[in-house]
Amino acid sequence: MTLMQFPADRRAAEVRRCAQALRTLHGQEANLFWRSEMVLFSAELSAQGASVEEISHQASLFMNAVQLELQKEYAAAASGS
Repeated sequence: MTLMQFPADRRAAEVRRCAQALRTLHGQEANLFWRSEMVLFSAELSAQGASVEEISHQASLFMNAVQLELQKEYAAAASGS
């Protein structure tokens, strides 16, 4: 297993950036954005020596973090915060 200096789900700026982009994109645009992000994400981890399994695990953590950020933003908007 490769030791990741910054686990994907803890990259707060990247999580927020993706969530903000996905908030404004819909349908095919959102799909293309996410796919391109995951290609770059996978390439970065692969270049660091991560295994396919670790890349998949980190991608899942990152996706969950982005989803949680989106939910947090929607909840704040709904409550008027």
